[in-house]
This record gives sequence, structure tokens and C-alpha cells, in this order.
Amino acid sequence: MDKEVLLSNIDKVHTTEMGIERIKKKLKLDTNDVVEYCKNKVLNKKCNIYKQGKNWYCEIDNIKITINSYSYTIITAHTIH
Repeated sequence: MDKEVLLSNIDKVHTTEMGIERIKKKLKLDTNDVVEYCKNKVLNKKCNIYKQGKNWYCEIDNIKITINSYSYTIITAHTIH
């Protein structure tokens, strides 16, 4: 898949108030800038980005971030083992 589409639209990536709380809880983050944290993960050269259906999936450092490919909303993020 063409992950360049996601990378070139990284400025559009955002989430909702509920998304912020959900991601903070699931990743046990101690930051309020969850979007910036996720963007940095996505922009990392080692990040495995692929598209399935309507979502982008970004996997790095045992974290999987799900981003809607139409709205660029971060839906969720969780740890993977």
C-alpha cells in the first residue's frame, strides 16, 4: 500500500477527546499530547504502515495505531505482543 498518502497528510492526523483518553489508558501514556506522540511513532522510519479496508495500521515498538484513512482520525492504539 502507498503509505506516502498517510505520511504526506500527517498534519491532518487528529483524534477526539474520547480518543485521547482511550489511547492514554491503553498505552499507559503520561502525556496530554497523544496526537503528537502517535504522529512521531508513525513518522519513525521503522514504523510498519499498511492499509486494510478503511483504516491505516501503524506498528512500531510493540504498539499498533489505527487511523481512519478518510478522516485521519486516530481511532485507537494498543500494545501488541
